Amino acid sequence: MSRAGLNCPGCGSSNVVEDDLYCQAQLVCADCGSVVSEGVLANEPVGGSEVSYSRTTAVTKKPCANLIKGLQRVKAICRILRVHQEIEDLSRTYYDQAYRHESFIKVSLQKKEVLAGCCVLVSCRLLNWPITMGTISCLLDADPMVVGVVYQEMVKILNIEAPIVNVTDVMEAHSQEYKVSSLHVPEELAEDSKDLTKRAVALVELAADTWIVTGRKPVPIMMAAIYLAWQSLRPNKQRLKFSLDKFCQIAKVNKHKPALKRITEIKEVLCKLGKEIPWVREAVTPDNVVWQVEDILKHRYALLRRALRTHEDALLAECQASCEDSENEGTAPSRSSVPGEQPPDASDVEQCELNAEKVQRPGDGNDNPCTVPEPHSDTQESQDPAPNWGKRVLFPPPCVVHAKRRRVEQPELRDVTGDEEINDSEIDSYIRTPQEARDFALTQKMFL
Repeated sequence: MSRAGLNCPGCGSSNVVEDDLYCQAQLVCADCGSVVSEGVLANEPVGGSEVSYSRTTAVTKKPCANLIKGLQRVKAICRILRVHQEIEDLSRTYYDQAYRHESFIKVSLQKKEVLAGCCVLVSCRLLNWPITMGTISCLLDADPMVVGVVYQEMVKILNIEAPIVNVTDVMEAHSQEYKVSSLHVPEELAEDSKDLTKRAVALVELAADTWIVTGRKPVPIMMAAIYLAWQSLRPNKQRLKFSLDKFCQIAKVNKHKPALKRITEIKEVLCKLGKEIPWVREAVTPDNVVWQVEDILKHRYALLRRALRTHEDALLAECQASCEDSENEGTAPSRSSVPGEQPPDASDVEQCELNAEKVQRPGDGNDNPCTVPEPHSDTQESQDPAPNWGKRVLFPPPCVVHAKRRRVEQPELRDVTGDEEINDSEIDSYIRTPQEARDFALTQKMFL
């Protein structure tokens, strides 16, 4: 079909026809074969309108960089916890779904990192893997409150019905691994699984109240609790002779070396509480404290309060004794060094009580003579303005009592000869009196 009024830009011929190529109509010069026009495409602006990345097809082909990093973080957490492949796959699926939701697509990178830990946590709970929220918070180095908020929001968005896990469920599942029933061991060594779990749970709760659980791996603590529960349910000579190695052999479980330290720490707490039992006349030691475990756990809250009160009274008496010693040596305040001055009055005793209460707080530097002295302190600790406060409290965290020594970086020594130049701006910091200021001003006028 010829088109009148059009000329070929190549040869100038007016023999321009319309040629249908597939579905696109084109105007072609019949003489030279040049394409004159390609329909409406030639009239549109080059490039067209701008389209956002989220509306293009490229977004479905390649995920964004933060999503890739988040999936890698999920994989890393799963490998650290050594979970099986099913939990890892489920965690990656949940993270991919939650990340694309509008509630998490425009949040901070810290919240997205917490989201990765929450996906692993919910996957572990759904597949009965004993992981707590405190463990996830420790791995992420995040506030447990923030982790809890993100977890609740994620569960609600993805409509997940996750089971609630507590220490009883974890202990019950863990105690099933110990083959100490009458079907596996002799009758004098056998113990019912329910009774063993109940006693072990009470020991773990006591350990949590006294800072032993904080920051620790759960399996060694549960092993130590089950071992002490097994001994304390029937504390006969035969059971008390069993070491942890031998107990693990008859129970057919693998021993965890940190469990020995956890046993020692739990026994120390039991001894501190056992000394407060009124009807116990003999000295309570780690060797015989197993006999008192039942009474200690039955009255542990009352014994905890009583032990703390006894410790505070001892600190107050020690504080008052140190005040009297300082007065006798002439190191007390000036008013108490006057001849004929009476012993400390009620205000001094109140000050000692306040200082004894402050002992329970993380170490504040205190120069008051009533401050409780550091027991077994060496020269370095006595010079420290904030000494190890864990030695002054009854139930300190073990990480404070056995704190690792860190090397202090010494400042670099610089050779000072006294001939260094001083800037005018630095001279002002050395002026102390108005006379010096006037002399300095006169000197400046003389040199101008």
